[in-house]
Amino acid sequence: MNSSLSVYNSLKGEKQVFESIVAGHVGMYVCGPTVYSNVHLGNCRTFISFDLMYRYLKHLGYKVRYVRNITDAGHLENDADEGEDRIAKKARLESIEPMEVVQRYTVDFRNIMAQFNALPPSIEPTATGHIVEQIELIKEIMEQGYAYEVNGSVYFDVLKFNKDIPYGKLSGRNIEDLIHNTRTLDGQSDKKNPQDFALWKKAEPVHIMRWPSPWSDGFPGWHLECTAMSRKYLGTQFDIHGGGMDLKFPHHECEIAQAESIDKTPPVNYWLHANMLTLNGKKMAKSTGNNILPKEMFNGSNEVFKKAFSPMAVRFFTLQAHYRSIVDLSETALEASEKGFNRLLEALQTLENLSPSAATTDFDFKAWKEKCYEAMNDDFNSPLLIAHLFDAVKFINSVANQKQEISEKDLEDLKNLFNAFFYDVLGLKSTENDGVKDVSQLEGTLKLLLEIRDQARASKDFETSDLIRDALLELNIQINDAPEGSSFKIN
Repeated sequence: MNSSLSVYNSLKGEKQVFESIVAGHVGMYVCGPTVYSNVHLGNCRTFISFDLMYRYLKHLGYKVRYVRNITDAGHLENDADEGEDRIAKKARLESIEPMEVVQRYTVDFRNIMAQFNALPPSIEPTATGHIVEQIELIKEIMEQGYAYEVNGSVYFDVLKFNKDIPYGKLSGRNIEDLIHNTRTLDGQSDKKNPQDFALWKKAEPVHIMRWPSPWSDGFPGWHLECTAMSRKYLGTQFDIHGGGMDLKFPHHECEIAQAESIDKTPPVNYWLHANMLTLNGKKMAKSTGNNILPKEMFNGSNEVFKKAFSPMAVRFFTLQAHYRSIVDLSETALEASEKGFNRLLEALQTLENLSPSAATTDFDFKAWKEKCYEAMNDDFNSPLLIAHLFDAVKFINSVANQKQEISEKDLEDLKNLFNAFFYDVLGLKSTENDGVKDVSQLEGTLKLLLEIRDQARASKDFETSDLIRDALLELNIQINDAPEGSSFKIN
């Protein structure tokens, strides 16, 4: 087991050497989507980031239990426990059942993530499937004295909890600042303090989604579901909890408080947070129109970009930035990523067809391998790994052009590791949305066209020869004629 992996722990505000609780095993929980609308690219960026981590941990040999929930109830319109449940609101507006909303957008989410080649989690639990566990968790918190019931709703007592166990350790917010910066209650709220948050909300007569509980017919609070499900599937203490940076406060802070109120110990050893995705230098938002859905990028039906971009080009774009950095989505950046991705694909094909050319190698494979692992062991630094892959691409092309040499053993090792990083760790794949299921099919078709063109040239049918050349050039496929025969290059 590689023990040199370091991760940036948001709880400590620094990189720490990763040590799993159980040797060889990792428990990882990531906050999943609230399924009331099509998944947006910002969320996809987060899930691609944690897919990278999941893949790399597996690559290192860990047995990973990856839990990512589906929020299908309990998420109100804002974090102040006010407004309608987002899913119930969508159902009311469309005059359909809430579970129809859930089904529609859960299917959309899974479909989009599959197109991004994200591995499904080990367990994908839903909030509605764990109402019993959430009710039992509320009972335990109340028994500890950190929750109170008012008019059928139950709230977590943040101020009382803070007297015994500090609240705000993840976000760095202290309770005095929270009190100072919170508006005064208007007298209509059942909360003792504005900082308190709902564990259970009594359903109003018009509220569609409701379940019986000891306190009322109602629904659980949004923060509660993640604590209930992570405890059920990963235990009271587990290795990694992840999510978007925007969830650090209040969602993850509330999760910590709920768990510590019962167990009196931190529930998670490493908190990892992915940063946001902007679009053309501005925050993505449906309200401003500065927004684009993944499927609109894939099929080109949008007014933001001039052309369509494949899921792999978009995935590669996100991995070219570190998961903790803000990354801006623009046409120029996407086109550059698309070219870079195609260069890697081309190098993979070249590498597959290479033959050993000497007993020694003009490339320090061992040093290159160490640099690749050092990059990923440094808090999953995918952009640096990709830079090292491009270093290898230069060497691969030099060998192909007979300018450098490689031994049989190093060629086999380079093939294995280059493929492992490209396919298994970065999660890229060579199949695109152009209907070609395998690069070999495309290559076979092009070779056939070159044979037809060579025959046309041999019989002095230059009209057909030029027609094939020009048509391929329009598709960014360049033909190189040489005495030993013609070859092609995809630009």
